[in-house]
Amino acid sequence: MISRVYQMLGIATKAGKTRSGSYLAEDAVRSRKARLVLIAEDAEGNTRKRLEDKCRFYQVPVQYYGTKADLGKSMGQGIRSCVAVTDAGLADRIAMLAEMQREERGNDGEDENQ
Repeated sequence: MISRVYQMLGIATKAGKTRSGSYLAEDAVRSRKARLVLIAEDAEGNTRKRLEDKCRFYQVPVQYYGTKADLGKSMGQGIRSCVAVTDAGLADRIAMLAEMQREERGNDGEDENQ
C-alpha cells in the first residue's frame, strides 16, 4: 500500500511544487520558497546536517520520512535524499500526514509490546 505522504508528494511534483535533491532543496530554502523539507531517513549525515542547518537558519520545517528510493519513486524520479515542498497548503498537508503516520506506527509498536 502506498503511503498518503507519497501520494501527496506525487501530486505536488506533478503540480511543479517540489524541488528534489540536496542542491535544489537547499536553493529553495535559501530563496525562501521552501515551506517544508522532507529528508529521507537513510540520507547521509553530511546531507542531513547541511539541510538541517539551512532550514533552522531560514525557519523552514524539516521532517524525516521514508527512504531515498521511496522519495524518488513517489515523484517519478530516481533516488532522492530530500525534497522541498514550495506550496504552503501542500506542505501543511504532507507534514500532517507524515505526523499522523508516525503516531500510528508508534501506537502499533506499543500495542504489540503489551
